[in-house]
Order: sequence, then structure tokens, then C-alpha cells
Amino acid sequence: MRTLDLSTEERVVPGDLIATLDARAADEGPNPTEWPGLTVYRFTRPTPPQWDDVGGLSLCVVAQGRKAVTVHDVEHRYDPFNYLVLKRGLRFQAQILSATAELPFLSFVLQIDPAMVRRVCADMLERTATTFHRPVAHASGDAYVSPLDLDLVGAALRFVKAVGRGTDRRVLAPIYLQEIVYRLLQSEQCDRLVRAAAEESGKNPVADVIQYVTERISEPLTIADLAEHVSMSPSTFAHLFREVTGMSPYQFVKRLRLDRARTMLVEGDRNVSEVARGVGYASLSAFITEFKRHFGVTPRAYTEAQRGGVALRVDRATAPI
Repeated sequence: MRTLDLSTEERVVPGDLIATLDARAADEGPNPTEWPGLTVYRFTRPTPPQWDDVGGLSLCVVAQGRKAVTVHDVEHRYDPFNYLVLKRGLRFQAQILSATAELPFLSFVLQIDPAMVRRVCADMLERTATTFHRPVAHASGDAYVSPLDLDLVGAALRFVKAVGRGTDRRVLAPIYLQEIVYRLLQSEQCDRLVRAAAEESGKNPVADVIQYVTERISEPLTIADLAEHVSMSPSTFAHLFREVTGMSPYQFVKRLRLDRARTMLVEGDRNVSEVARGVGYASLSAFITEFKRHFGVTPRAYTEAQRGGVALRVDRATAPI
């Protein structure tokens, strides 16, 4: 790898990123940082294959050591000379291939906002007029490995360093993050990155699950069922769902069932037992208890009051369940 022809202060060599990540990764395994979506990893020994999944479009860079990621039975190996990009929502196996106490495996994973990819694309007018509108036929993979050049290493190094300093994190880190995206879009895999960002922007797993629950409100549903529907692990799905909606999947499903029940009680001619079954409650007593906890009155009292035109105080209607 060559050294950039810059001033002494700006010169980048492979060891710079190693030293920076080494300082940021004090613990074995994942080390969170001050920047949401950036995680630094350290391993001092090889690991067996482990299942994991991707919360967002991600750039994976290794500064020292080697790693293998298997997606859909296809193995992708990357090292200090190659980086990996993973699309959102993938279930994969990861394995550290090379790591020792003296030469630990050091890497970082950075989630990339698809909106930034679109913004940078819009600024690259000349490239937009050529490559972006004519994606190559093989650009549909969920993961890909590409050569890591020093331009991208330099941008990544500046970004990781800026994240560790308060003022730099607020002012410079967003600029360096944009540079990282720019360098990625200049690579041979530009079309794949653009397509992955577009697909992620257009495919919202949370919206997909909400639609899924709405259509199956009378069926028993578990978090595992919902996570499987969008091909995510239950823990990752639950975390993403809470980030987007502000509540857990369990809370959302319960609230949706009770809101549907309220409508059915007022607009239909079914009794309380039929409504309970219609919104997925196997136990009538559990339904009545949850309804009263949520709306402040029993289902029967709510129905009688609404049909009789009597206003009810439902102070707890918007309270957390």
C-alpha cells in the first residue's frame, strides 16, 4: 500500500489505523463508541462461526487480522487490503480467522445512512449521468468485498479520530463520514452500494411488521414470529422496533389489539367474548383486565357509554402499557 503524497501531518500509513483502533478497543469483542452506529472490535484469538445480523447498511473494515462472513452459503473473506459492505436485515455467520494476543484482530463496523448515499450521489453529477443510471447486471448481491485503498483508509482514520473528541465529533466527524461515502461511491462496487441504499430506503422492516400484525390481529403472535417475518433475530428486531416506534413489539401488538377491540365493540354487534377472540385474546378475563388497564373502564361499560352517547374519561388511553 502506498503512502499518500500529502504533508507530514496528513500522511497515512497502514499502521495509523491499527494504532487508532487499538486505543479505542480496550475490551475483547465489540467496543461501542460515542458515535451511534460505529463499533470497534478486538479479538485476541480466532473464533468459531457465530450467527449475527445487520441492523443497517454497514461498512466493515479490518485494520489487523482476517475475518470471514458467510451470507446465503457464500463466504466473503476480508482483511487489511479489502473491506466488506453488508445490506440491512441480513442474517449471516461471522468468524475471526486470524488473531493473537500480540497481533489482535482490530476492525470497525460503521452503519451508513442511505439518505447520505443519495445526497452524495446527487453531488457527483458527472458520475450520476453515467454509472448510477445503468447498474451492472451482477449488482444484486447482499454482501460484497472490494479492495481497500488509502483514500478510504485516510477518510476512515480521520472519522474514527474525530469521533473521540467532543468538538471534532460535532463539527468534523459528519464531514469525514461524508468523505467515506464519497470514497465508497468512487469504488468499483459503486452500483452495488447505490442499489443497497435504495433498497434499504424503500424497504422498512418495521412498516412491514406493522402491516403483518394488522392483517393477523386475531392470531397468536410472538416477537419471534415477527422477527422471522423480516428475517432478523428477535433481539435485533426488538431493538430496531423500539428505536422506530418508541415502544416494544409486545407493547405495540397489545395496543393495536385493544384499539381494534374498541372499534369492534362500538361499531359491531358482537359481544365481549367474540371481540376478545377477534383480536387474539384466548382468555376473556385477560382481555377485560388489559382493556380496563388501558382505557380505564371495562369493555362492557365502554360499549354502553359510547352507544348511549355518554362521554367517558379515558385518561390512560395514551399512557404506556
